[in-house]
Amino acid sequence: MFQPPVKRPRQYAALSMPMRFVRMSVLIIGCGDIGLRITSLMPHGVRLLALSSDAGRVAGLRSRGIVPLTGNLDLPSTLRRLAALATRVLYLAPPPAQGSTDPRLLALVRCLRRHVSVMSVLPRAVTLVYASTSGVYGDCCGDAVTETRPPQPTSDRARRRMDAEHTLRTYGRQRGVRCTILRIPGIYAPDRPGGTPRDRLLQGTPTLQTADDVFSNHIHADDLARACIAALWRGQPQRVYHVNDDSHLLMGDYFDLAADLYGLARPPRLSRHDAQRQLSPMQMSFMSESRRMDNTRLKTELRLRLRYPTVAQGLNARPKTPKTQNPKPKTQNPSDLSCGVHGRVRHT
Repeated sequence: MFQPPVKRPRQYAALSMPMRFVRMSVLIIGCGDIGLRITSLMPHGVRLLALSSDAGRVAGLRSRGIVPLTGNLDLPSTLRRLAALATRVLYLAPPPAQGSTDPRLLALVRCLRRHVSVMSVLPRAVTLVYASTSGVYGDCCGDAVTETRPPQPTSDRARRRMDAEHTLRTYGRQRGVRCTILRIPGIYAPDRPGGTPRDRLLQGTPTLQTADDVFSNHIHADDLARACIAALWRGQPQRVYHVNDDSHLLMGDYFDLAADLYGLARPPRLSRHDAQRQLSPMQMSFMSESRRMDNTRLKTELRLRLRYPTVAQGLNARPKTPKTQNPKPKTQNPSDLSCGVHGRVRHT
Protein backbone atom coordinates (compact mmCIF):
# COMPACT_ATOMS: atom_id res chain seq x y z
CA MET A 1 0.00 0.00 0.00
CA PHE A 2 1.32 3.41 -0.97
CA GLN A 3 2.52 5.51 1.97
CA PRO A 4 2.65 9.25 1.22
CA PRO A 5 5.85 10.90 2.38
CA VAL A 6 5.67 12.54 5.77
CA LYS A 7 5.89 16.29 5.46
CA ARG A 8 8.55 17.62 7.79
CA PRO A 9 7.73 20.76 9.78
CA ARG A 10 9.30 23.84 8.22
CA GLN A 11 11.27 24.71 11.36
CA TYR A 12 13.10 21.36 11.09
CA ALA A 13 13.91 21.58 7.39
CA ALA A 14 17.35 23.15 7.81
CA LEU A 15 18.18 20.87 10.71
CA SER A 16 17.53 17.72 8.68
CA MET A 17 20.13 18.67 6.07
CA PRO A 18 23.48 16.84 6.02
CA MET A 19 25.65 17.93 8.93
CA ARG A 20 28.23 19.60 6.68
CA PHE A 21 25.56 22.15 5.72
CA VAL A 22 24.42 22.86 9.28
CA ARG A 23 26.07 25.84 10.92
CA MET A 24 28.31 24.84 13.83
CA SER A 25 26.81 25.82 17.16
CA VAL A 26 27.90 25.79 20.80
CA LEU A 27 25.46 25.91 23.71
CA ILE A 28 26.85 27.21 27.00
CA ILE A 29 25.04 26.17 30.17
CA GLY A 30 26.04 28.61 32.90
CA CYS A 31 27.42 31.58 30.95
CA GLY A 32 29.09 33.58 33.73
CA ASP A 33 32.58 35.06 33.75
CA ILE A 34 34.27 32.03 32.17
CA GLY A 35 31.48 31.58 29.65
CA LEU A 36 31.80 35.18 28.48
CA ARG A 37 35.56 34.81 28.13
CA ILE A 38 34.95 31.74 25.98
CA THR A 39 32.50 33.53 23.70
CA SER A 40 35.00 36.34 23.10
CA LEU A 41 37.47 33.75 21.73
CA MET A 42 35.10 31.95 19.37
CA PRO A 43 35.44 32.60 15.62
CA HIS A 44 32.74 34.11 13.46
CA GLY A 45 31.72 30.75 12.02
CA VAL A 46 30.36 29.41 15.31
CA ARG A 47 26.82 30.18 16.45
CA LEU A 48 26.77 30.85 20.20
CA LEU A 49 23.83 30.12 22.48
CA ALA A 50 23.62 30.51 26.25
CA LEU A 51 21.07 29.29 28.77
CA SER A 52 20.10 31.75 31.50
CA SER A 53 17.39 31.76 34.14
CA ASP A 54 17.73 35.55 34.51
CA ALA A 55 15.65 37.50 32.01
CA GLY A 56 17.65 40.60 32.90
CA ARG A 57 20.72 39.13 31.15
CA VAL A 58 19.05 38.72 27.76
CA ALA A 59 20.03 42.13 26.37
CA GLY A 60 23.61 41.81 27.61
CA LEU A 61 24.06 38.39 26.01
CA ARG A 62 22.61 39.62 22.72
CA SER A 63 24.99 42.58 22.69
CA ARG A 64 27.87 40.08 22.69
CA GLY A 65 26.53 38.17 19.71
CA ILE A 66 25.08 35.36 21.84
CA VAL A 67 21.60 33.90 21.34
CA PRO A 68 20.00 33.93 24.82
CA LEU A 69 17.78 31.01 25.84
CA THR A 70 15.57 31.30 28.90
CA GLY A 71 15.46 28.20 31.07
CA ASN A 72 16.03 26.94 34.58
CA LEU A 73 18.02 23.81 35.40
CA ASP A 74 15.84 23.35 38.48
CA LEU A 75 12.72 23.28 36.26
CA PRO A 76 13.28 20.47 33.73
CA SER A 77 10.17 21.40 31.72
CA THR A 78 11.94 24.62 30.64
CA LEU A 79 14.82 22.70 29.05
CA ARG A 80 12.92 20.84 26.31
CA ARG A 81 13.82 23.31 23.56
CA LEU A 82 17.57 22.81 24.14
CA ALA A 83 17.72 19.34 22.63
CA ALA A 84 18.16 20.15 18.93
CA LEU A 85 19.88 23.52 19.12
CA ALA A 86 23.58 22.70 19.26
CA THR A 87 26.06 19.98 18.32
CA ARG A 88 28.44 21.00 21.11
CA VAL A 89 27.45 21.71 24.71
CA LEU A 90 29.66 23.29 27.36
CA TYR A 91 28.31 22.78 30.89
CA LEU A 92 29.68 25.36 33.36
CA ALA A 93 26.76 25.52 35.79
CA PRO A 94 27.33 24.60 39.45
CA PRO A 95 25.33 21.87 41.20
CA PRO A 96 22.85 22.75 43.96
CA ALA A 97 24.30 23.92 47.26
CA GLN A 98 22.89 20.96 49.20
CA GLY A 99 22.90 17.18 48.91
CA SER A 100 25.36 14.73 47.41
CA THR A 101 23.92 14.50 43.87
CA ASP A 102 23.48 16.91 40.96
CA PRO A 103 19.89 16.81 39.69
CA ARG A 104 20.58 19.76 37.39
CA LEU A 105 22.95 17.94 35.07
CA LEU A 106 20.70 14.89 35.25
CA ALA A 107 17.76 17.00 34.02
CA LEU A 108 19.75 18.20 31.02
CA VAL A 109 20.95 14.69 30.17
CA ARG A 110 17.38 13.36 30.33
CA CYS A 111 16.31 16.13 27.97
CA LEU A 112 19.05 15.24 25.49
CA ARG A 113 18.37 11.49 25.82
CA ARG A 114 14.66 11.98 25.16
CA HIS A 115 15.49 14.05 22.09
CA VAL A 116 17.64 11.28 20.60
CA SER A 117 14.82 8.74 20.87
CA VAL A 118 11.94 10.96 19.73
CA MET A 119 13.51 13.33 17.20
CA SER A 120 16.40 11.31 15.82
CA VAL A 121 16.14 13.01 12.41
CA LEU A 122 17.58 16.19 13.95
CA PRO A 123 21.22 16.91 14.68
CA ARG A 124 22.10 16.03 18.24
CA ALA A 125 24.88 17.01 20.58
CA VAL A 126 28.00 15.08 19.59
CA THR A 127 30.26 16.69 22.20
CA LEU A 128 29.54 17.61 25.79
CA VAL A 129 32.23 19.19 27.99
CA TYR A 130 31.67 19.32 31.75
CA ALA A 131 33.54 21.65 34.13
CA SER A 132 34.16 19.64 37.30
CA THR A 133 36.49 20.23 40.24
CA SER A 134 39.82 18.87 41.42
CA GLY A 135 38.16 18.43 44.81
CA VAL A 136 36.86 15.01 43.74
CA TYR A 137 40.28 13.56 44.65
CA GLY A 138 40.02 14.49 48.33
CA ASP A 139 43.23 14.73 50.33
CA CYS A 140 46.20 13.23 48.50
CA CYS A 141 48.79 14.15 51.17
CA GLY A 142 50.73 16.32 48.72
CA ASP A 143 51.19 13.55 46.13
CA ALA A 144 51.47 14.25 42.42
CA VAL A 145 48.06 13.40 40.95
CA THR A 146 47.27 12.26 37.41
CA GLU A 147 43.84 11.72 35.85
CA THR A 148 44.08 7.97 36.47
CA ARG A 149 44.01 8.36 40.26
CA PRO A 150 40.69 7.08 41.70
CA PRO A 151 38.59 9.94 43.09
CA GLN A 152 37.87 9.93 46.81
CA PRO A 153 35.59 12.91 47.52
CA THR A 154 35.31 13.75 51.20
CA SER A 155 32.79 16.61 51.11
CA ASP A 156 29.25 16.84 49.77
CA ARG A 157 30.48 19.64 47.52
CA ALA A 158 32.88 17.21 45.83
CA ARG A 159 30.39 14.32 45.90
CA ARG A 160 27.92 16.39 43.90
CA ARG A 161 30.57 16.88 41.23
CA MET A 162 31.46 13.18 41.29
CA ASP A 163 27.79 12.31 40.80
CA ALA A 164 27.61 14.66 37.81
CA GLU A 165 30.71 13.07 36.27
CA HIS A 166 29.17 9.61 36.64
CA THR A 167 25.91 10.78 35.05
CA LEU A 168 27.77 12.30 32.12
CA ARG A 169 30.00 9.29 31.46
CA THR A 170 27.04 6.92 31.56
CA TYR A 171 25.17 9.10 29.09
CA GLY A 172 28.19 9.29 26.80
CA ARG A 173 28.69 5.52 26.71
CA GLN A 174 25.01 4.73 26.18
CA ARG A 175 24.36 7.36 23.49
CA GLY A 176 27.69 7.56 21.71
CA VAL A 177 28.26 11.15 22.76
CA ARG A 178 31.80 12.39 23.26
CA CYS A 179 31.77 13.52 26.89
CA THR A 180 34.87 15.25 28.23
CA ILE A 181 35.45 16.15 31.88
CA LEU A 182 37.67 19.02 32.99
CA ARG A 183 38.83 18.89 36.61
CA ILE A 184 39.51 22.47 37.62
CA PRO A 185 41.27 23.88 40.71
CA GLY A 186 41.15 27.45 42.02
CA ILE A 187 40.38 30.01 39.30
CA TYR A 188 42.00 33.43 39.48
CA ALA A 189 42.45 36.55 37.34
CA PRO A 190 43.02 40.23 38.14
CA ASP A 191 39.93 41.16 36.08
CA ARG A 192 37.68 38.52 37.65
CA PRO A 193 35.38 39.48 40.57
CA GLY A 194 37.10 38.14 43.68
CA GLY A 195 39.73 36.69 41.38
CA THR A 196 42.79 37.54 43.48
CA PRO A 197 43.66 37.12 47.18
CA ARG A 198 43.93 40.89 47.66
CA ASP A 199 40.80 41.19 49.84
CA ARG A 200 41.87 38.28 51.98
CA LEU A 201 45.28 39.86 52.47
CA LEU A 202 43.73 43.21 53.39
CA GLN A 203 41.62 41.44 56.01
CA GLY A 204 44.70 39.81 57.48
CA THR A 205 43.21 36.31 57.33
CA PRO A 206 45.83 33.86 58.63
CA THR A 207 47.10 30.80 56.82
CA LEU A 208 48.86 27.63 57.93
CA GLN A 209 52.44 27.43 59.03
CA THR A 210 54.77 25.62 56.65
CA ALA A 211 54.84 22.37 58.64
CA ASP A 212 51.04 22.05 58.37
CA ASP A 213 50.54 23.65 54.97
CA VAL A 214 48.94 22.07 51.90
CA PHE A 215 49.69 22.28 48.19
CA SER A 216 47.21 24.33 46.17
CA ASN A 217 46.59 24.37 42.42
CA HIS A 218 45.52 27.26 40.21
CA ILE A 219 44.46 28.25 36.71
CA HIS A 220 44.09 31.70 35.18
CA ALA A 221 40.55 32.37 33.95
CA ASP A 222 41.76 33.12 30.41
CA ASP A 223 43.67 29.83 30.22
CA LEU A 224 40.60 28.00 31.52
CA ALA A 225 38.48 29.56 28.79
CA ARG A 226 40.97 28.46 26.15
CA ALA A 227 41.09 24.95 27.63
CA CYS A 228 37.29 24.70 27.39
CA ILE A 229 37.41 25.59 23.69
CA ALA A 230 40.18 23.08 23.07
CA ALA A 231 38.14 20.39 24.83
CA LEU A 232 35.09 21.12 22.67
CA TRP A 233 37.09 20.17 19.57
CA ARG A 234 39.92 17.98 20.84
CA GLY A 235 38.61 16.27 23.96
CA GLN A 236 38.54 12.48 23.76
CA PRO A 237 35.40 10.44 24.60
CA GLN A 238 34.83 9.87 28.34
CA ARG A 239 38.24 11.39 29.04
CA VAL A 240 39.32 13.45 32.06
CA TYR A 241 41.71 16.40 31.83
CA HIS A 242 43.33 18.45 34.57
CA VAL A 243 43.15 22.17 33.82
CA ASN A 244 45.82 23.75 36.00
CA ASP A 245 49.01 25.73 35.50
CA ASP A 246 52.58 24.65 36.21
CA SER A 247 52.79 26.14 39.71
CA HIS A 248 53.20 23.77 42.65
CA LEU A 249 52.90 26.14 45.59
CA LEU A 250 52.03 25.63 49.21
CA MET A 251 48.97 27.71 50.00
CA GLY A 252 50.86 29.96 52.39
CA ASP A 253 53.56 30.57 49.77
CA TYR A 254 50.84 31.56 47.29
CA PHE A 255 49.49 34.19 49.68
CA ASP A 256 53.03 35.41 50.45
CA LEU A 257 53.73 35.74 46.73
CA ALA A 258 50.55 37.75 46.19
CA ALA A 259 51.28 39.97 49.20
CA ASP A 260 54.74 40.78 47.86
CA LEU A 261 53.34 41.59 44.41
CA TYR A 262 50.69 43.92 45.88
CA GLY A 263 53.00 45.51 48.43
CA LEU A 264 50.87 44.22 51.32
CA ALA A 265 51.76 42.53 54.58
CA ARG A 266 52.16 38.79 54.43
CA PRO A 267 49.40 36.90 56.27
CA PRO A 268 50.08 35.57 59.78
CA ARG A 269 50.89 31.85 60.04
CA LEU A 270 49.10 29.52 62.44
CA SER A 271 49.36 25.88 63.42
CA ARG A 272 46.53 23.70 62.18
CA HIS A 273 45.23 23.42 65.74
CA ASP A 274 45.02 27.20 66.16
CA ALA A 275 43.60 27.70 62.66
CA GLN A 276 40.71 25.35 63.41
CA ARG A 277 39.73 27.61 66.30
CA GLN A 278 39.98 30.88 64.33
CA LEU A 279 38.85 30.05 60.80
CA SER A 280 35.44 28.97 59.51
CA PRO A 281 34.74 25.34 58.51
CA MET A 282 34.56 26.47 54.87
CA GLN A 283 37.98 28.10 55.06
CA MET A 284 39.45 25.06 56.77
CA SER A 285 37.98 22.75 54.14
CA PHE A 286 40.33 24.29 51.56
CA MET A 287 43.25 23.78 53.93
CA SER A 288 42.50 20.10 54.53
CA GLU A 289 43.38 18.72 51.10
CA SER A 290 46.83 18.68 49.54
CA ARG A 291 47.71 17.55 46.01
CA ARG A 292 49.94 18.52 43.08
CA MET A 293 47.97 18.12 39.88
CA ASP A 294 49.70 16.92 36.72
CA ASN A 295 48.68 18.76 33.54
CA THR A 296 50.46 16.61 30.93
CA ARG A 297 47.23 15.62 29.16
CA LEU A 298 46.20 19.25 28.90
CA LYS A 299 49.38 20.02 26.97
CA THR A 300 49.78 16.84 24.91
CA GLU A 301 46.19 15.85 24.06
CA LEU A 302 44.36 19.18 24.11
CA ARG A 303 47.60 20.81 22.89
CA LEU A 304 47.11 23.90 25.00
CA ARG A 305 50.00 26.31 25.50
CA LEU A 306 49.39 28.11 28.77
CA ARG A 307 49.41 31.88 28.50
CA TYR A 308 50.09 32.13 32.23
CA PRO A 309 52.16 29.07 33.22
CA THR A 310 52.71 30.38 36.76
CA VAL A 311 50.64 32.25 39.32
CA ALA A 312 53.25 35.03 39.42
CA GLN A 313 52.78 35.68 35.70
CA GLY A 314 49.00 35.62 35.99
CA LEU A 315 48.76 37.94 38.98
CA ASN A 316 51.16 40.37 37.29
CA ALA A 317 49.09 40.44 34.10
CA ARG A 318 47.45 43.75 33.30
CA PRO A 319 43.63 43.43 33.25
CA LYS A 320 42.13 43.73 29.80
CA THR A 321 39.89 46.67 28.98
CA PRO A 322 36.23 45.53 29.20
CA LYS A 323 34.42 45.38 25.87
CA THR A 324 30.70 45.80 25.45
CA GLN A 325 30.46 43.70 22.33
CA ASN A 326 31.89 40.36 21.36
CA PRO A 327 34.75 40.93 18.87
CA LYS A 328 34.96 38.29 16.17
CA PRO A 329 38.23 37.16 14.60
CA LYS A 330 38.53 37.63 10.86
CA THR A 331 38.55 33.91 10.19
CA GLN A 332 35.30 32.38 9.01
CA ASN A 333 36.48 28.79 9.43
CA PRO A 334 36.19 27.12 12.86
CA SER A 335 39.04 24.84 11.82
CA ASP A 336 41.35 27.84 12.16
CA LEU A 337 40.41 28.34 15.81
CA SER A 338 43.66 28.15 17.74
CA CYS A 339 43.25 30.40 20.80
CA GLY A 340 46.83 29.63 21.68
CA VAL A 341 46.64 25.87 21.16
CA HIS A 342 49.10 24.08 18.93
CA GLY A 343 48.01 23.25 15.40
CA ARG A 344 44.58 23.31 13.81
CA VAL A 345 41.36 22.32 15.50
CA ARG A 346 39.77 19.27 13.89
CA HIS A 347 35.98 19.45 14.09
CA THR A 348 33.60 16.52 13.76
